[in-house]
Amino acid sequence: MTEENMAQFSVQCDQQQNKLAEVEKKVLLYETSSGERVFRQNTSIIVYLPEGRSTLTSSWLNGGYREDLQYIFNHQVYNSCDDSHDTDSLKGGSIPAFVSYISEQLDLDPALSTGLLTAANMDHVCISNHCHRDVEVTAIITGGVEVNGGRAGDPASYHQENGKYIFGTINTILLIGANLPPYAMVKAALTATEAKTVALQQLMAPSRYSEGIATGSGTDMIAIVADRTSPHILTDAGKHSKLGEMIGRCVIEATQKALANQSELTPQSQCDMLVRLERFGINEAHYWKKASEMEGENRKARFLTSLRTMSKNPLLVGSTTAVLHIVDEISWGLLPDKAGKRAAFTIMRGLPEALSAANVPQMSGLLREKESILDNWVRITAWLAKNGMCANT
Repeated sequence: MTEENMAQFSVQCDQQQNKLAEVEKKVLLYETSSGERVFRQNTSIIVYLPEGRSTLTSSWLNGGYREDLQYIFNHQVYNSCDDSHDTDSLKGGSIPAFVSYISEQLDLDPALSTGLLTAANMDHVCISNHCHRDVEVTAIITGGVEVNGGRAGDPASYHQENGKYIFGTINTILLIGANLPPYAMVKAALTATEAKTVALQQLMAPSRYSEGIATGSGTDMIAIVADRTSPHILTDAGKHSKLGEMIGRCVIEATQKALANQSELTPQSQCDMLVRLERFGINEAHYWKKASEMEGENRKARFLTSLRTMSKNPLLVGSTTAVLHIVDEISWGLLPDKAGKRAAFTIMRGLPEALSAANVPQMSGLLREKESILDNWVRITAWLAKNGMCANT
């Protein structure tokens, strides 16, 4: 054997070993009753589709409605601290070319594949499954909203021709064990999207671009799969149908679990006044500035300790949510500003008693009609943290 042949043989052995290592890293996570198999392979989730599947996806690669795809993948893209990038930095120079490149790296035929991109860790994937009679629905979701959670109608982050993209992303893959015509698959996508929004609203996830509650992230993607070989033909995936109910339950459950895993966004983490005030740009620095202007000893560390402890008091969180909902309703035009402020002031006057404060402030000196509800809220709660010595915190 010549040196050249030896070198070629060595390269082939290395390639085979690399292939073997990749196979060993592929882990079966789930298999549906109709044969779809879900694997985690390094930084990707791959769904292998049996023959006879219809797909409806928002992917750049073979997106839209198709009847010939065999693979769906959800791939983690590593990005820098700057969350906006030029597409020129991607392999291939564009997002479609990059997704095609990823499919090749996963040893999948790009012509038979469709893919979703995210910054979420694939270790945090969540799968939820519901069945009714012989119809099975499975949601496979990764998600994070700590960077680019947004609300529909928020100010835009980029104009598309600038070639920018942002990653954060809730990606949803929905496997439906029934035969759905294309229009019903579109309805399934609508129901799944509404369910994702329900999951975010139940967690009061904040938009990062406005003072609203997030309805998703700016880069969410979805893939719907239906089984054309199934004897069960379903034409309605809306909220009134059993299929729609299963889609909703699967997506809500998997989205909330994924957000807990990826973003540590849970009911427990949200039971905090400071967390609820984040979407209005109010933080500890804002509180300390206000507190340092008030009567009492200015000891920052002591104040912040008191504020953080008080902030987690469920009674205070409950009052906070009531006041913030008043603020929201005024901004939506559902409440007159004057009436909303009077209702909010009533809640604020009751805070010392609700929190069993040892010291009670002179409300006439703290509540100021000409200032906003939020400025008054911060002033009163800062006073209580600094001087109130709340017994129930």
